Amino acid sequence: MRTSLATLLLWSVAVVIAKDCPIADTSIIAHSGTPVGTEQVVDGVTFYISQAKCKAPKAAVVYLTDVFGIQLPENKLLADSFARAGYLTVAPDLFNGTPAPADLNDPSFNTTDFLSRHGPDVTDPIIAKAVTYLRSISSVKKVAATGYCYGGRYAFRFVAPGRGVDVAFAAHPSLLEDGEILAVGGGVSVAAAETDSMMPPARRAQIEALLANTTVPYQVSLYSGTQHGFGVRANISDLEQKFGKESAFFQAVRWFDYWLA
Repeated sequence: MRTSLATLLLWSVAVVIAKDCPIADTSIIAHSGTPVGTEQVVDGVTFYISQAKCKAPKAAVVYLTDVFGIQLPENKLLADSFARAGYLTVAPDLFNGTPAPADLNDPSFNTTDFLSRHGPDVTDPIIAKAVTYLRSISSVKKVAATGYCYGGRYAFRFVAPGRGVDVAFAAHPSLLEDGEILAVGGGVSVAAAETDSMMPPARRAQIEALLANTTVPYQVSLYSGTQHGFGVRANISDLEQKFGKESAFFQAVRWFDYWLA
């Protein structure tokens, strides 16, 4: 069965409007423009905060970025999009102001060194502060995590029991370990790229098999014509990539709408 993008958008809008925190308009996802959130330092960590269009949202999203951090405009715009979908959204600065450069081929940038300096021992405490912040808001009863590339691994890590996240979505997660998959305590939705050296077909099959060995609901969707990073940095002049990015976003929104209800 083929579903048109227009049908998908209308269906997604209908779901969101039915929630307690309605959206402001039907233009939920933004690919360009000026971010509308604000930055705030909380417990030593900079948060990009995008408010939902209601006074007391019952659910929130912790947005876990790729290696380009909250400094990348596309990350802020996507966080704003989750807010327009009805979720108070907080994106912590996972790299303390020094994310990876926009061009990973920059000869001065050492990817191995960068990742070694930003492992779970450094990143987990930052995310924990964001989750604690969201849980401190009296109206917020449930928290979802949405993660991209680097952040996808941490969406899995924080949906483990006792870590404060109820459900998770991960687009093209990288560096994800088997034990982190098997440890999940809440439902997980994954958006996969057709071409992805960090998550090739064999690894994607392994992830599906591991999720099948858990007791949580899960979903793995594959988008043709996409590459690693499409969930945030798709070339939207390419209709297939644009469809993939938008569909992955609404995949996350529908997942949160259902399992946080």
